[in-house]
Amino acid sequence: MYQNHTIKIYNSLTGEKEVFKPINAGHIGMYVCGPTVYSNVHLGNVRTFMSFDMIFRYLKHLGYKVRYVRNITDAGHLENDADVGEDKITKKARLEEIEPMEIVQRYTVDFHNVLDQFNFLPPSIEPTATGHIIEQIELISTIIDNGFAYEVNGSVYFDVHKYNETNNYGILSKRKLEDLIHNTRALDGQSDKRNPQDFALWKKAEPTHIMRWASPWSDGFPGWHLECTAMSTKYLGEQFDIHGGGMDLKFPHHECEIAQNQAAKGKSPVNYWMHANMLELNGARMSKSTGNTINPAELLSGENTIMSKAYAPSVVRFFMMQSSYRSILDLTDDGLLASEKGFYRLMEAIKYSNDLNVCNTSSFNVLDWKQRCYDAMDDDFNTPILIATLFEASKFINQIKDGSASITAEDLEILKATLHTFTFDVLGLEDTAKSETGTDKLNGAVEILINLRKEARINKDFVLSDKIRDELAAVGITLKDGREGTTFTTN
Repeated sequence: MYQNHTIKIYNSLTGEKEVFKPINAGHIGMYVCGPTVYSNVHLGNVRTFMSFDMIFRYLKHLGYKVRYVRNITDAGHLENDADVGEDKITKKARLEEIEPMEIVQRYTVDFHNVLDQFNFLPPSIEPTATGHIIEQIELISTIIDNGFAYEVNGSVYFDVHKYNETNNYGILSKRKLEDLIHNTRALDGQSDKRNPQDFALWKKAEPTHIMRWASPWSDGFPGWHLECTAMSTKYLGEQFDIHGGGMDLKFPHHECEIAQNQAAKGKSPVNYWMHANMLELNGARMSKSTGNTINPAELLSGENTIMSKAYAPSVVRFFMMQSSYRSILDLTDDGLLASEKGFYRLMEAIKYSNDLNVCNTSSFNVLDWKQRCYDAMDDDFNTPILIATLFEASKFINQIKDGSASITAEDLEILKATLHTFTFDVLGLEDTAKSETGTDKLNGAVEILINLRKEARINKDFVLSDKIRDELAAVGITLKDGREGTTFTTN
């Protein structure tokens, strides 16, 4: 199936949409930088991982064999993404007076639980930094042997200036080394580095540092940037197709990954760099210090002071899919409320599609509509256009139901299959009417009230009829009267 599709991907390396050509026909290697497991997963990170989950789903749907690697950072990530300070996991462990690996376990479990709630597919491989110390030490040794790193007092640093003599440090972020030098403050006692722009490949552990490993240079721990180079190339090869992550990782993390691979292997590791954009909250950056923040659990439970109510995971996912992964997305209560209505309208149309009457003609070009669904996704995974196209089908289904449009049996099967594929398999949405606990009982109770209202109307007791309708509406249940009878939706 993929042979019939020309996918275009916006490549952050070139700043252009490019026709996607895998290194090996029919096979795709994709690496996405995973979480540093020292706290509950941030909602902005959820959006990034959700974007690549959608991409993973679509590529698999097209028939590609995708090896999707998403790592767990469980060591080596220092405060403020710097080469000095305390390891984020060690710091959290010290504050809570428990072992660092207890922190790792707690927040890895939380990470998986949150992603399960949003219906993520698991990656093909989920390696950890601590599980690949040997590979990282070997990579450092190669970089030193190639003349692009140096050891000082047990720590090893990447020589950015030496590297830039024959390569381009800044090729991804479009930053120039000269500008970085100009904007860099004094070293403030960091005398181990030859230049402020150099970054750590291995850090000698201080006596109080708990997470440490033996190496040829010292007992210490690897640099944060190194782990992704080691793990991505181990499982995907020295060159692979797609590397993804959040926009905030473009520099320095991804820039350093390119430099490390180029220094060790003599080649750039990735053909297509993809970056998901930021998630804002009510028009401003999320920040714990200002109180402008909300985590996934608070959003789904409604236990917060920012949103008016709780939102189902698929509603949140639908909201996020209504924006391009490359666009800044503003999370607001109004936006979620609108998405909730749209989500249930789509679910309702899919439910109706199972009970439509067919005839000998179709008043809707189903094959053209199906192609436009694929065209949207082939154009850099344009989920906003895809969703707009799905709503065209939703409108058509309602027209068939009302008798103002018609469809053949063959076209109906294509319509239903395509709706199911893109709504559930590609966008990863779930029909909450099927999955929410207690829904069957709710449906039964509402049906009883609908029948009581019907009897009241037959008996011309319109006061009771209106009372049932209005009181259901007050608790978020809307009744709709049509030719087929009365149906309801939940808001």
